Amino acid sequence: MDNNNWMNPPGGSNNAANNNRRAAPPGNGNDQPTNNYVPNYGNPPQMMNQNYGPPQQQQQQQQQQQQQPPPQRQQVPPRSVSNISSTSLSSAAASPATPTTSQKAPTDPIIADRAGDEETEDGRIRNKEAASKIRDAWIYKQIRARQDEFTKYQQGRIFVGTWNVNAKGKDENLSSWLCADWHQYGPPDIVVVGFQEMVDLNAVNVAVENKSQQRSQFWVDRIRSTLNSRENTMGDPMRAYTQIAVKYLVGLLVCVFVKAPHKPRLKYVGTDSVGVGVMGVMGNKGGVSIRLQFYDTTLCFVCTHLAAHRENVAGRNADFANVFSKTSFEIGEEAVSEVIRSGSLNKLSAGTSSVGISEHDISFWFGDLNYRVDESIPTERVLELSKMNQLSELIEQDQLNVERAQGRVFQDWEEGQLTFKPTYKYQPGTDLYEERPDKKLRAPAWCDRVLWLAQEPGHVSQLNYVRSEINISDHKPVMSTFLVTIKDVVLSRRMQVHKEVIRLLDTFENNSLPMVSLDRIKLDFGEVRYDQRVTLPIIITNTGKVVAPFRLVPKLEEEALCKPWVTVSPAYGMLIPGEQTEIEVTITINNATAHALNTSREVLEDSLILRLENGRDYYISVSGKYARSCFGMSVDDLVLYTDPIRVVPLDPILRAEKYDLNTKAAMCVPKELWRIIDAIYERGLDERDLFSTPGNPDEVYQIRECLDTGAPFGSFSVHSMTEALQSFLSNLSSPVVPSSLFPTLDIDAQNIQSFARKFLEDMPPIQYNVFIYTISFFREVLLHRQGNRLSPAKIARICCTCLVSSAQGNGEEGAESLPKRRGNMQQIMLHFLETNSI
Repeated sequence: MDNNNWMNPPGGSNNAANNNRRAAPPGNGNDQPTNNYVPNYGNPPQMMNQNYGPPQQQQQQQQQQQQQPPPQRQQVPPRSVSNISSTSLSSAAASPATPTTSQKAPTDPIIADRAGDEETEDGRIRNKEAASKIRDAWIYKQIRARQDEFTKYQQGRIFVGTWNVNAKGKDENLSSWLCADWHQYGPPDIVVVGFQEMVDLNAVNVAVENKSQQRSQFWVDRIRSTLNSRENTMGDPMRAYTQIAVKYLVGLLVCVFVKAPHKPRLKYVGTDSVGVGVMGVMGNKGGVSIRLQFYDTTLCFVCTHLAAHRENVAGRNADFANVFSKTSFEIGEEAVSEVIRSGSLNKLSAGTSSVGISEHDISFWFGDLNYRVDESIPTERVLELSKMNQLSELIEQDQLNVERAQGRVFQDWEEGQLTFKPTYKYQPGTDLYEERPDKKLRAPAWCDRVLWLAQEPGHVSQLNYVRSEINISDHKPVMSTFLVTIKDVVLSRRMQVHKEVIRLLDTFENNSLPMVSLDRIKLDFGEVRYDQRVTLPIIITNTGKVVAPFRLVPKLEEEALCKPWVTVSPAYGMLIPGEQTEIEVTITINNATAHALNTSREVLEDSLILRLENGRDYYISVSGKYARSCFGMSVDDLVLYTDPIRVVPLDPILRAEKYDLNTKAAMCVPKELWRIIDAIYERGLDERDLFSTPGNPDEVYQIRECLDTGAPFGSFSVHSMTEALQSFLSNLSSPVVPSSLFPTLDIDAQNIQSFARKFLEDMPPIQYNVFIYTISFFREVLLHRQGNRLSPAKIARICCTCLVSSAQGNGEEGAESLPKRRGNMQQIMLHFLETNSI
């Protein structure tokens, strides 16, 4: 970039195109853009003896039999166990699993509608539905805590395999995939196999599914014949496998086989499918699932094919979230109630007939998840490292690993270590990665994965995680065998425990009214900052002689328990006399809340209503003071103040007394934008992987504080600075480029210049200055591309993410055209970054 400077404070020159090095940013924000501006930029079973009680003796025997070195993280069931299979599995070592970020989706805390409230003559309010659900939940909690008293624990093996067959497959031998580890671990008890692209994903197949049933039957027959070959069964029907369930959706297929002796102990089988492809519903992408109860352990198997393309990480994350949230198995109230009585399902109460993926003891998620190696590693480099089997650098930049570490996808799920070469993309019929000159060069990737989720992590141990070398497809098959702890409930003992719990509860329910004490009813959170979570506890003590079921209820004529920036956990519960519990009230200032606070449409004040069922209400006040931040404000507001935004009053009257808001903007661009761009410039634009390497979260927080208070920056890394810049621009209350400026027609080389000129002419003055200033900075960044390894295309994507509105279109037509219009906008960004004139 020619002659750009980030050192002088904003203000001064009226020319938004001023590009002189060390010169000031553009002038007064009210100046209109001129048309003459020319920019310059930069898997047999035999029941063993079951025992209750401590497992020390059994564990010692297992340790003496171990033949493999101990794993990095030992996953031993914490209770007495025995093997379902006759082959000893104690020599199996668990593969260490990748840690995950715990981030469970919140459930709706409103368990009963206020329409069911009944007021007694003495003014007390009771909701029978809420009281019944809270009572059931408490009983479940007690039974789950005592499940060891009525449960035997056994061990079994589950094989999970996945393969994108690329619409190929005739008579290939599948033993090297499905039976590869039988010599080491013995045949598994359950075999689960998933396929992707069993048919071509063309428009006809997606719309009609005319070949899916035929191809699914083909693969199911192939699997059955492989598992039940004479070599495997030796003519013994007790060694054979029985098909339990099959589910397909266009090119997706999942099937479950179980050893014949186990079939009588299988029940409550359910299937579901979710399409998330074209228009968000078609089956070219999506998931097919099977759930079942094996003995008394609930298992769920999800086979998915997620969004393609290396750069589409967000699409894959969204597909996961859609499949996870939409998958539901209608198994009936009896099935749900039985699992609850066994202490195996985290449900509020009986009365529901369906379960989701996470409401199982163990869930497995596998398929072509399509996560690639990050674009920061060039395709040629990925190919070179993959062929040399030098995987550490690639694993570090594997998108699934990165996204899980950041808590954006597969929260609480686990995956074994990747020790095999990337499974995609190969030349079909060979063991060579696709490098033919007539084919598009793609970076090898671990598209094909197996993950698991367990309510009791110690109940799952991964024995292996490998790939097969069958080469008919452009993907290699992947498989994993798991050693799992299976529950077997002794009904007579469960009934006894249930009677004891009910007897205990009845003892207290037959007394008088509930009564509790709260250690506080006023919560003052003090000063709360942007993007900060602050939590204060309330201790509730049952001071009465009866059980006290409590819950939070909405205020009159409101539907929510509290304002959006307040969360309460738990929102309901039950206390026996003398019992104590803690409720956590949390304030979170997100972008929407910050905008409402900045525009005086919201204040940090709320009240909560804690209701005792068959008792009184308690009112809790919540208050805090917002420490104002430039994050979540608009550029139009930010240019009005030369003072640090923290000292600008939130109260509009006080603000009007301190500042004359009728005058022109004090600056052409927000001073916060100038300061952070100037700091990045000073720290060097040659830093490798600039705008790709994430910053230090603590440093990003401190940078935000410096911007808000006017304090000088510390010795923060340039990566923290760039992350703060992107966060600042992305979190403006209104984007620099609104959706109204999106091109409505296709952009090509002939019309891009006129579109670009029109784009600048229609942009409001302040947004115009911010846009030109930011683009000029990125042009300077591109002059250092040899060091920072950035490309114009990547910078254009960053600009679209930071500057462009993500608002949806109006109606079906708008929603369909929005991605195309955003693509046109990216071309315009690229034009501004690469050309010297409009």
